[in-house]
Amino acid sequence: MKNIVVGVLTLFIVGLMVFVAMDDAVFHGGHQAKVIEDFGDGSNQKVAAIAQVEEKSDREKEDEELKALRDKAGNAGAFKVSNEYKSKCASCHGVNGSGFQNGKPMMGPALFGQSEEEIYTSLVDFKAGRKENMVMKGLLMHLEDEDLKRFAKEIGEFPARAKEEQN
Repeated sequence: MKNIVVGVLTLFIVGLMVFVAMDDAVFHGGHQAKVIEDFGDGSNQKVAAIAQVEEKSDREKEDEELKALRDKAGNAGAFKVSNEYKSKCASCHGVNGSGFQNGKPMMGPALFGQSEEEIYTSLVDFKAGRKENMVMKGLLMHLEDEDLKRFAKEIGEFPARAKEEQN
């Protein structure tokens, strides 16, 4: 009985597919096909005009290349930070913890200038859920207390590293 029902349904579906294919105006040169054909009539000039509009000036191209280089360079002009900081913190707090990157504010607040103790307390509070931020909690969930201390120590040293780099 199941095979008969499946066979009938299969024939019904195939019949619907054939009906749709035969009835569709696009396949038979209906209104939709004529609209597509209109693109070929004298549109070479229109396409050339559009291509000219889309071309960027040398200044715009240069600005894009400079932006790409800045993004690629990352923290070339800043002080050295660990790869852990870059991978976990820099995307929200900036490469140097300033809360800014390329003159634009980042998602996270500035860390630069906070003491090691302040940073450590905040990290523990985020991990414990006393401070609410899903991103921070997710990043800190699997870190041990020693990891939090290491991050706090590194971030607390940012002002001294920046001063060193300037000299």
